[in-house]
Amino acid sequence: MSCGPDDPCPDSLTIDMSTPSDRLMPSQQGAAIDLPENPPPPRLSLVRVLIALAVIVGIAGSATYAVGRQDVKGTRGSSPRFAPYVDVTLTPTYPFQNPTVNPVQRVVLGFVVAQPSQPCSPSWGGAYTPAQAETAMNLDQRINQVREQGGVAVISFGGATNSELAVGCDGVAQLAAAYRGVLTRYSSTDADFDIEGDALADAAANQRRAEAVALVQQQFARHGKHLNVWLTLPVSPGGLTRAGLGAVRAMVAAGVKLTGVNVLAMDYQPAPHGGARMLATVESSLQHANAQLQSTGVARSSAEAWKRLGVTVMIGRNDVAGETFTLADARGLAAFVNSNGIAQVSMWSLNRDSECGGAFVAVGVLSNTCSGVKQTTLEFTHVFLALPGTVTASGAATAPAWAPPSTTPDNPAKSPYPVWQATASYPGGYKVVWHHAVYQALWFSQSAAPDTPGSNGSPSPWLLLGPVLPGEHPQKPTLLASGVTQKWLSNGVYRAGARVLFGGLPFEAKWYSQGSTPQTSLPASSSSPWQPLFTLPGEPSS
Repeated sequence: MSCGPDDPCPDSLTIDMSTPSDRLMPSQQGAAIDLPENPPPPRLSLVRVLIALAVIVGIAGSATYAVGRQDVKGTRGSSPRFAPYVDVTLTPTYPFQNPTVNPVQRVVLGFVVAQPSQPCSPSWGGAYTPAQAETAMNLDQRINQVREQGGVAVISFGGATNSELAVGCDGVAQLAAAYRGVLTRYSSTDADFDIEGDALADAAANQRRAEAVALVQQQFARHGKHLNVWLTLPVSPGGLTRAGLGAVRAMVAAGVKLTGVNVLAMDYQPAPHGGARMLATVESSLQHANAQLQSTGVARSSAEAWKRLGVTVMIGRNDVAGETFTLADARGLAAFVNSNGIAQVSMWSLNRDSECGGAFVAVGVLSNTCSGVKQTTLEFTHVFLALPGTVTASGAATAPAWAPPSTTPDNPAKSPYPVWQATASYPGGYKVVWHHAVYQALWFSQSAAPDTPGSNGSPSPWLLLGPVLPGEHPQKPTLLASGVTQKWLSNGVYRAGARVLFGGLPFEAKWYSQGSTPQTSLPASSSSPWQPLFTLPGEPSS
């Protein structure tokens, strides 16, 4: 997001990504393709993803997660607060709903953009429709879990790459419907519009966006709700670019009630060298942006402008060579923000708030899953947690007190995944329903109930994804064989390789058997002579 004083930031980001993500340059993502009927598989193996999750959980401590609302501390007011970004489509999936590895109760989820083949239809990162994001990443349930814990999930539209909806959607009413549909799906009243590069330079798109956001805000108001709107824009040491100021003025002229303007204090050109100069550059950007907000009508005084300003930094190694935002910079920025009463600090991203490397630290690395500087896990997060307006989960470093929301039996007919069984063995990645919530096995598990705390300091093998949502039901099994017509008979004699139907589902005999009933509830016991020729939702793909 390198900026000049009068020009918008070009798309200059060159991070090496594991899956489609906002921080890749368009040239790195390849040609636009239609969204598939089924979400694309992760580019990392399931084993590697689960190992990464297990490491996160192991570092953080105990891993019992409450389905009910957590106690929170902090204040929700005009005090400066911390609200980090999460790269939603990045592999491994970051468990932002889990207060053990994300102690912040306000997260910004990026990015919603246009579908490659349908420019007025929303997608996550151009890779998943909202429906596919729920199937592939349980996104609806995880956002609901944040809300159950008293938190806020901000939906961020746009970003540095892909196509922002306002660029491809040429009708204001249609654009408003696209924005509103996403916010309504996730029951969110907090929207962030991250406008950069070509999207920011498109004056017609800026006008459409402003009118559409104003329309959505009016529609929310008619239902007694206020839509909080943040406009996130690139910045130079001299403040907002000319195009950025134009986007702010368009919003104001359209009647949008802006909650604030968030400046992307990163990727400066030329890059400032040394921690002190980087901090000074960020502070210069904010000082100039303060005066600009007064000139646009967003604020009437310097004090009010600070309360309408936010700042987002890219922690650790930035995309521009030689530019690094250090932990010392973070501490200095937190002090500057607190002393001036700036509304909000964000960072790119929670996915990156850890040290690169294994046994030996790797510094200077440009990655979307680590910072490239020497640090402890979540060290940047803990610096910004000190901001007085930040709301955190109580006991973030320990297992929160857990009370099941209900002890009534789970109804398989209303559960998206199989109900957990005490006698079954679950490989890593398996998803189950238990006490009306969805859990995923982090590693092999047997007889350990998903809502039971780990013992002797060991973390639970289960990760809470979120509550079972209203209207959910089992998905259909995926058949792995066709043409099986012979029904299983209790008096039949079956040898290895024989195929039968039982309960309408196909099975293959692993060895000789007679009178042994095939098992339709998975995972199947290893002692069963029958191999299921189908998979159920929740089973790991590998």
